[in-house]
Amino acid sequence: MPREMIFKKEDVINTTCNLVKKEGIESVNARRIAKELKSSVHPIFRHFKDMEELKKAVYEKIYETYKEYMLKGINSKEKPYKQMGLSYIKFAKDYPEFFKIIFMQKTDLNAENFVMGDKMGDDVIKAGQTLTGLSFEEQKKFHIKVWIFTHGIACLVATKTVEFTEEEISELLGNTVLEMLKGYKSEGGK
Repeated sequence: MPREMIFKKEDVINTTCNLVKKEGIESVNARRIAKELKSSVHPIFRHFKDMEELKKAVYEKIYETYKEYMLKGINSKEKPYKQMGLSYIKFAKDYPEFFKIIFMQKTDLNAENFVMGDKMGDDVIKAGQTLTGLSFEEQKKFHIKVWIFTHGIACLVATKTVEFTEEEISELLGNTVLEMLKGYKSEGGK
C-alpha cells in the first residue's frame, strides 16, 4: 500500500491559491483541492478545521500578494503615488481572480470607508500628499476620486473588457490625475 504524501499547511494554501488564480474562487472545494494535491481531502482537514478557515488563509495570502505589488509602487524612487496606481492596475492584470476577490465583491461600505479600510490606505494618502501638496484630509477626498478612476481601469483590465498597453495605462493615469488635481484645486476641493 503506497504511503500518503505529507503536505504542509503552506502546500494546501499555495495549491488553493493556484487553483483560484486559474479557475476563480468558485472552484474551491475540498475535493477539487485534493485532486490538485493528488491526495485525499485528509491533508486539508489536518491543517484546517473547515473550508472557511482555509478560505480565510487563502484570502490572507492573496492580500499579501496584493500588498507586495503596492509596496513596489510606494517604494519607487520615481512618482510613488502614480506607481501605486500602476501597481494596483498591474495586480488586476496579473491576478484578475485575486483582484475580483479583494476589490469586486459586494460590500455595504461607502467609497471612503472602502478605500481607507484597505490597510495600505494611509500610505497611499501620504504618498499622494507629496505629489499634490494637500493636507491629509484634502488628499483623502482627492484620492477617493483618483481611486474611483484607477479602480475603473483595473476592473476593465481584470475582466478583460478592454485591452491596454502599459504605456497607455501610464499615460492615461498620469495625465488624468494631473487634470483631476487642477480641477480639484480650482474648485476649492470639491
